[in-house]
Amino acid sequence: MSRSFNFNPGPSTLPLSALQIAQQELLDYRGTGMSILETSHRSKEFKTIHDDTKSLLRELLGIPEDYAILFLGGGASLQFAMIAMNFIPKKKSADYVVTGAWAKKALQEANIIAKGNVAASTESENFGRIPESSELNLDPQAAYLHLTSNNTIFGTQWHHFPKTGSTPLIADMSSDILSREINVADFDMIYAGAQKNLGPAGVTIIILKQNLADKANSDLPTMLSFKTHIEKDSLFNTPPVYAIYVTKLVLDWILQQGGVKAIEKQNNEKAELLYSCIDQSDGFYRGTASKDSRSKMNATFRLANEDMEKEFLAKALDHELKGLKGHRSVGGIRVSMYNAMPVQGIETLVNFMKTFQTNHQ
Repeated sequence: MSRSFNFNPGPSTLPLSALQIAQQELLDYRGTGMSILETSHRSKEFKTIHDDTKSLLRELLGIPEDYAILFLGGGASLQFAMIAMNFIPKKKSADYVVTGAWAKKALQEANIIAKGNVAASTESENFGRIPESSELNLDPQAAYLHLTSNNTIFGTQWHHFPKTGSTPLIADMSSDILSREINVADFDMIYAGAQKNLGPAGVTIIILKQNLADKANSDLPTMLSFKTHIEKDSLFNTPPVYAIYVTKLVLDWILQQGGVKAIEKQNNEKAELLYSCIDQSDGFYRGTASKDSRSKMNATFRLANEDMEKEFLAKALDHELKGLKGHRSVGGIRVSMYNAMPVQGIETLVNFMKTFQTNHQ
């Protein structure tokens, strides 16, 4: 078996050991004679998986007991609407920090349902940085402040989160959840599509403070109410059973690595290797994000022109370095180095980048 280094931004690389366990258990899950793909979400086998996945999340992130943990479908994109529907009261509004394409989409959904105020935006700077806390124009009457912790397309990341006082803080952490230590108690809600750091596409993790859930609007369709899913423990309808199972395997892997602290240390090492290569290239590789806002999950950079970028991507494939093409809306190169990307993958990429530069000078 030959495996490439997979730099895709999502769905993205998963730990090999987790994939191997999933492979071993695919046809016969622990002597049941059935695959988890075939197993009822009401079965004792899935109940154990479901409960263990929640327990692992609570342990790894230090989630307080007064937070519900949900596994829903629809991706982060559904949450853009559900959050506004549940938590913006009639004739009220919420604040949004717009730092990239997904943050902008979250605001657009809020404006369909209620009203979203732009507390700050870096769109005029091509989303090349995260705003300072002093730049935020916060409404003290806002229902919440929403932000996107990491921006996969533009390669920026919040390194210090704003203090919001009594205003609930909601964060889309789809692309950097469990990549670094955070204090969950600083947030009233965290949500994340699993397909970058946690597991396969199909399940979205919701971490929701109970007292915020208690204030949710009540005149909602049953399926779109957080209260429904809390009361039914994510089992109101058939959940994405297999995606939750694989997420549990990935969480097991994170625990085996030494937890989030150890993962963060490795992620820092990977980011330092790559950004040092970019910074020491004398402009051959040009980063697109401000240095103080650089993402440790998605590094974005350009070469001299698009023809050279196409050559870079083609030659990278020859070295089994895949998924490096930048988002179609911005072009360039994007290196997604989520938790499961080993240091060896970044070392291999950096060696390739240095050789490519040498051959073009």
